[in-house]
Amino acid sequence: MTKVKKEKAIKEDAGATETGGTETGVTEKSYLELIANINPIANPLATKKLSKKLYKCVKKASKLKQIRRGVKEVQKFINKGETGIVVLAGDTLPIDVYCHLPVMCEDRSLPYAYIPSKVDLGSSAGSKRPTCVIMIKSHEDYKEAYDECFDEVSALPKPL
Repeated sequence: MTKVKKEKAIKEDAGATETGGTETGVTEKSYLELIANINPIANPLATKKLSKKLYKCVKKASKLKQIRRGVKEVQKFINKGETGIVVLAGDTLPIDVYCHLPVMCEDRSLPYAYIPSKVDLGSSAGSKRPTCVIMIKSHEDYKEAYDECFDEVSALPKPL
């Protein structure tokens, strides 16, 4: 958590590439490693392929300011009747923070899906901060990606 001087970081990166590590020195967790840390309520969980599509859709929407980020903001706009795809992070603790959102989405017929990592969700939205909930709003600039994600998330089996 402490700051590292650039020279040290460059040496560590060089050492990591020599020993077979990645060029950035940071190893990304695989999808299976991320799934090991999800909550018991994270259902329906997006597949690896759908997760990537959702991350790309979030990235496109965030460039056009077409996302709602955070529990408070998403909840407010769901209550106001705004529509979109709700993406929830499956590794958020405590569960009580956002366990009411899937019920709200089902009541208003909004598609929702869980993805394994809140860190990846936050970074795809252009933030350094992890985010546990994002709502993607429709826009004509990324209509194809949005519709594809909407159809796939709607087709996911809902929990009992």
